[in-house]
Amino acid sequence: MTKTNTLLLYVNDVPVSIEFYEKMLQLQPVERSPSFALFILASGLALALWDKKEVQPTPTIMAGGCELGFKLDDAADIDRLHQEWRGKGANIVLAPSNAGFGRSFMALDPDGHRLRFYMIGQD
Repeated sequence: MTKTNTLLLYVNDVPVSIEFYEKMLQLQPVERSPSFALFILASGLALALWDKKEVQPTPTIMAGGCELGFKLDDAADIDRLHQEWRGKGANIVLAPSNAGFGRSFMALDPDGHRLRFYMIGQD
């Protein structure tokens, strides 16, 4: 049986994306080349950045068609991380707000991939 362990994001400029994810997630890639980088998130999920010009078959869908979710423990974590990311210059497209599932905020990476930080339930 196969196991889901890697999320691949197709990017325009791997070095720019590496810099963004290093700064925002405070992680270093465990693998890096001119057209690829691999980060291991705290959950164990691998986040790969792949130069979209190198991918075969050529990707046809643009960024923003899905979200990468980062689950946090409570509303205070949402608000603290939002302030931290905003202070680092992240492109915040949704300020912390409450929805039916809980509280969240959203930022975009340099290619427009959606990064949602959320908690389940109301705090």
